[in-house]
Parts: sequence; C-alpha cells; structure tokens
Amino acid sequence: MYAILDIETTGGQYNQEGITEIAIYKFDGHDVVDQFISLVNPEIPIQPFVVKLTGINNAMLRSAPKFYEVAKRIIEITEGCVVVAHNASFDYRILQTEFRRLGYDFKKPTLCTVELSKKIIPGLPSYSLGKLVRSLGIPMADRHRASGDAMATVKLFKMLLAKDVEKEIVKSFVKTEIKAGMSPKLLDIVENLPSKTGIYYIHNEKGDLIYIGKSKNIKKRVNQHFTGTSSKNKKIQRDVFAVTFEETGSELIALLKESEEIKINKPVYNRAQRKSIFQWALYASKDALGYLRLSVEKADGRKKELTSFTSLIEGKNALFRITEKYQLCQKLNGLYESKAACFQYKIKECKGACVEKEKVEDYNCRVEEFMKNMQFENDNMVIVDKGRSIEERSAVLIENGVYKGYCFFDLNYQITNVEVLKNIIIPMQSNRDTKTIIQLYLRKNKVLRIQKF
Repeated sequence: MYAILDIETTGGQYNQEGITEIAIYKFDGHDVVDQFISLVNPEIPIQPFVVKLTGINNAMLRSAPKFYEVAKRIIEITEGCVVVAHNASFDYRILQTEFRRLGYDFKKPTLCTVELSKKIIPGLPSYSLGKLVRSLGIPMADRHRASGDAMATVKLFKMLLAKDVEKEIVKSFVKTEIKAGMSPKLLDIVENLPSKTGIYYIHNEKGDLIYIGKSKNIKKRVNQHFTGTSSKNKKIQRDVFAVTFEETGSELIALLKESEEIKINKPVYNRAQRKSIFQWALYASKDALGYLRLSVEKADGRKKELTSFTSLIEGKNALFRITEKYQLCQKLNGLYESKAACFQYKIKECKGACVEKEKVEDYNCRVEEFMKNMQFENDNMVIVDKGRSIEERSAVLIENGVYKGYCFFDLNYQITNVEVLKNIIIPMQSNRDTKTIIQLYLRKNKVLRIQKF
C-alpha cells in the first residue's frame, strides 16, 4: 500500500512551520481505497505570501481540528504504507516535526515523485507538480490545495508505475513487505488479485521477479499456476513469496507489455519467452512462371516476413484461412500436393493458377492485396481501445510503421496533441514480436477505433 499525501503549511522558519491542510489518499497500486482530507489549526499565524498562494487564511482555521486531534487518523491511514509525495523530503519532514512535538516517532519508507519522474521521464523542462502534470496532460483541480495536489500526485504516480518497465518501484515495495516479516499463503495471494485483464509478476522471497505472465483474468490464471502439476508450476509454487499485478484493460497492451518486460527482466521461469516466441514466419516469393506463392517456413532474419507464428500448425491454419479468403491456390501455397490441378479447382473454388488457367497478373493482384492489408510499413496511427476503468482509454502508437509505445488517457486531447502524446507515451521496443502481436490482434479482434494521422 502507498499513502500518497500533500501538506500545506503556514510557511516560516525551518522546522517552525505548522500544518494548515493535509490530504492523504491510500493507494493499492491501482485504486484509491481510503482517504483523509482536513484543514488543521496550526495555532500560529499563516505567512501572508502563503495565504495568497493557497487561499487558506487564519479565519478559515479557527474552528479546524488541531494536529493532535487528527494524529490518530493519520497513523491509521498510513499504517503499513510507503509514504509517497511530490518532494517527499519536505512533506515527510513536516509530518515528523508535528509528531515529534507530540512525543511520537513517526517513521515510514518514502518515495519522491520528483526523483521518480526525473529517472523515468527524463528531459522535461520542469518537474514542479503543476508544470509536470500539465506537460503529461494530467487534469488538475485546486492547485496549491492539499486535496488537489495529492490527487494529481496519485495520477502522476499511477503513470510512473506504468512507465517503470524494469519494475524498480514494485520490486522495492515487495522488499519493504519482506522486511516487515509478512509470510505468504497461496490462498491469500490469489484472494487479493483481480479478475481483470493485465500483467502479473511473481516474486520470490528476495523480491526478485521469477515469472511474468498476462491474462484476461489475472486471478484465474495465477490460481492455475498455484494448482497446476507441471514442472514449472511446481517450481513457482515452491518459490513464490508475492504476486503483484498491473491492470491494462486492453489485451493488446497486456500482450505487448508481457513480451517487452520478459526480455528486459529475464525472469528465471520465462526462459522460453526471452527469445522471440514467433519461430515460424510467412514469406512470399515468385515461382518460375511469375506467380506469387505464400509459404510458412522457419523464421529467417535475412528474409522479409509478412507475419510470424508460434508454431507450424498455427501458421498452416492461418495460411488455409488466407488462401480461402483471397481465393488463392492451395497447391501454389504448399497446402495441397498434386502433379495436376488442386482439389479446390475441381470444385471451382480455385481460379486455376495451379494449371496456368488464370493470368499471373490477376492472381498476383489478390496476393498483393493480402500483403498490403498485412503491413503498416508507412502508417502513422493510434490504436484506441478500452482502458483500466470505464472513463479511461488506452492508445498504442505506430509512427512510420514503427511501434513506439502505449499510454492510457482520460481526455481526447492527450492523444490528438502530439506533444502531450509524446510525453505520456510509455516507450517500448519495436521488433518482429511486437509487429506480429499487433498484426495478429488487429486481425482477430475489434478495437474501439484506429486514428490515422
């Protein structure tokens, strides 16, 4: 759990400040599960420049609770949490100072979204909260008030978690839990997982990632690992300490994230997926008569492939469907062995390319139509699909035919404004796996829309 907070103060000399307002959102890495927002009577005057900045004046605080009256609630809501704030050293110091005045030693692990932003989104002109969220297209209300600033920090932190492909934030959190001495039970682990689409990360007791997977139902899939009898599942059951997860809403993003993060993190039980999972590919070549033939072969990086497959059977089945859809010849595509015409010609489903009854130009025209539909080599487009909540959407960016990354957005201008889109996009590697994942997904599934630019 994370306690994401913001504090407004009276201003004044170092360690002499008093709290005027506090907002704390308890965040489980996905949703806000509890909150506490209150004005606080600091029992000292507010500096005039702070009144102008926040709009909070002395009159507003006369009937507000004093810090000792809200201290118990602050301890309760931050129990077992990592404290997260924008410029965490300031907010944490102020809280510690107030608790010290009451004779209580307030100690928590902390994370600073300024430092995290500089590491995960380098090169921005400013990392002040207002300018940072504006450049990322994050909506913000009540600037310089604790509730508005804390909620903006929640949205920023959620984006940073998504952009953290090496999972440094999550791994550090798991290590914090280990230090606290929490022992796992498989049933308890499964109980806390959602039945939603996303990525799950299985950690050992050192906090290291040992397996990464994706599913349309995270809870069901992890339960299968914990009840399965295969060699890999038994090893996972033996070594698991914790399971973290990241909802994606979109299955396409889950597929792309799984492929990328396995290659980056190299979990010990994902050995097979560290290399390309698509070992077979579809190629086009001209025969002696000039007909374009399609064939499924072992993937060869020296040849230009149309798409790729995880197995030969998957490739053959796809080629049968393509041959039928575009009225191509099974014999030319290596799906029917015969010295004479193919069987499809006999039942008038093939136009006779196998016995030179169809013109080369006419046959190749249909093959080229298929090839054009398969590729997005020079396309600039955004694939818009479901997000992690009803009001949110996801976007996958293709620029000049190259996969650039993905993002989640609430407001349409975040993807129509190119500068904002480039800031919020989570950069990903473009390779033959990602290209095939996108091609296969678009061929088999409907998305909300494809926006070309």
